Amino acid sequence: MRDVVRAGLPEPNAMVVSTVSAQGLPSSRTVLLKGLDESGFEFFTNYSSRKGTELAVNSRCSLLFPWHVLERQVRVEGEAVRLSAGENDAYFSTRPRASQIGAWASPQSEVVADRLWLDEQYSLLAQRFADEPVPRPQTWGGYRVKPGAVEFWQGRLGRMHDRIRYRRIPDGWLTERLAP
Repeated sequence: MRDVVRAGLPEPNAMVVSTVSAQGLPSSRTVLLKGLDESGFEFFTNYSSRKGTELAVNSRCSLLFPWHVLERQVRVEGEAVRLSAGENDAYFSTRPRASQIGAWASPQSEVVADRLWLDEQYSLLAQRFADEPVPRPQTWGGYRVKPGAVEFWQGRLGRMHDRIRYRRIPDGWLTERLAP
C-alpha cells in the first residue's frame, strides 16, 4: 500500500468487492478500503444494499486491489463480519457532512424514479439535519473481511508473473508460490 500511495495512484485504497447472491449469481463493485489491521480489511456500505443483502446470506467474499499502473494486484478471499455499532458510529462521525446526508438520502441499490427524486431526498434531509449532527442510519455500517487467503501478484516479462499466496491454516499461514 505504501508503494501505491508513493506512486501517486488515484484512490489507492479502491478495491473490488465480489459477493454471490442466494441464487449463485456473482456481483462485483468498487468500494474504498477504510481500515486494515491484523484482523482484516474494512469497508462501509448500506446493509440493505445488494452487497449487504448478499453478505447476509453468504458472508464469503473476495476483494481485489487492481493497481494496473504498477503491474500489481492483491487478491483476498475471506469472510465478511459486520462491525459493531460503536465502530460504525466512530467512522460515520469522521465522514464529510455531505456524505453523511447522502447515506440517509440514498436507498442504495434500489430502483428510483429519476435523478430529480434523489436530489429532492438529499435536499429534504439536508434541511432536516440543518442544525444538528447527522446520526448514522441504522442500515449503514461496515464490514471486516477476515482473510482466509491473500495473493500478491506482480507482473513480469513474458507473462512470467510472480504470484505468492498466503493461506490461513490452523497454526498460522502457509506461503505458496503459484504458477502465472
